[in-house]
Amino acid sequence: MFTLFRMEAVRIIGLAPGSLDITAKAKEALAAAHLVVGGKRLLAACPAMLLHKEAETLPITAPLSEVVNTIRNAMITGRRTVVLADGDPLFFGIAKRLSEDLGRENIVVEPNISTVQLAAARLKLPWQEMDFVSLHGRDDFSPLYSALVRADLIAVFTDAVNSPAEVARALLERGADCFAMTVLEDLGAPNERIRPLALPETWGMEFAPLNLVILERLYPPEIELTLGIPDHFYLHQKNLITKLPVRAAGLAHLNVEPGSTVWDLGAGCGSVSIEASHLARCGRVFAVERNKTRAAMIRENIRRTGAWLVDTVLGSLPEALEGLPAPDRIFIGGGLGGDSNQETSLLQTACDRLKPRGKIVVHCILLDSLHMAKDHFKKLGWHFGVTQLQASATDSLAGDLRFKAQNPVFVLWAEKP
Repeated sequence: MFTLFRMEAVRIIGLAPGSLDITAKAKEALAAAHLVVGGKRLLAACPAMLLHKEAETLPITAPLSEVVNTIRNAMITGRRTVVLADGDPLFFGIAKRLSEDLGRENIVVEPNISTVQLAAARLKLPWQEMDFVSLHGRDDFSPLYSALVRADLIAVFTDAVNSPAEVARALLERGADCFAMTVLEDLGAPNERIRPLALPETWGMEFAPLNLVILERLYPPEIELTLGIPDHFYLHQKNLITKLPVRAAGLAHLNVEPGSTVWDLGAGCGSVSIEASHLARCGRVFAVERNKTRAAMIRENIRRTGAWLVDTVLGSLPEALEGLPAPDRIFIGGGLGGDSNQETSLLQTACDRLKPRGKIVVHCILLDSLHMAKDHFKKLGWHFGVTQLQASATDSLAGDLRFKAQNPVFVLWAEKP
């Protein structure tokens, strides 16, 4: 003999940011709940008098999977469960995780005003035009760098490690001093504080654990980030730049997608990396260059174009690739053309690290490099092809124009099975 329980939908209730005021609906739900789940701060805001006399409380701690399992078991056995959240539970909140694990049909969400709404009201900013970034538990700032490219207003959710000071440091390292920062602390609470801060001013500064950062663009980049930026807009050394027609062909063969992780090996002045970042708007781009002067030029070109998504990696190949995330796309423009053993080692490392179904494009000027790369892909059994490209551009002569030929380039592309 067994007992059938009627499954109870989990009620996820948002409390007002800062004040954690409890609405009449929330009080009604708490009075009937057998299990109340929430962060320690939120549970503390619910006096025992509001809870059902048999209610059990469960603080949300890591690992979250154990908390979800407890909620699922309570739901299956017919115990009424209330989950407390801060603000809007579906805005960087726990409701997303519970909807995925328990099913949207098994949750009821009662939102409150969100922290971003409150911040926008304090600063008189239209929040529908904001981009939103959460750095909670992240070990990289790529979502922030991506937002810096596309948005003029950005709300950044921080944590104890990725604090407002770390956000400011990340912007200064990229040269993104075209953004103003405002830190809003303890919003909605009696000790609420709003501080507009210069980025360098945040060094060593302490902030309340509950804070939100708002970044506002002061002025646009000097050069608009697009495909096909003219060569003379890039700071480069001794004509060491992938020319625009060849760059366009290489990027077309590379087929960069919005979420791609891209390696540009032997990046020179970074022209391919910078334009690839325009395509990989939600991914990551690494410009690897061994020459210090050219690496500095990459950073300056990033600053001038606002291509904040590009990471400049200074180091020799293939050693500099250690620790980088596995790529979906690899461009080799300046890494081949020297010692044959080094060429083979670089190509082998690149092919090994490339994700399945990833694509690699190699620009070759020397025939030996072309044959070496072609033979390598053939040996691996990869699908590959070669496009020979020679462009001529207009040049002034005797008061008129003539066509000046650029060096022919072999564009070798391959796809990993």
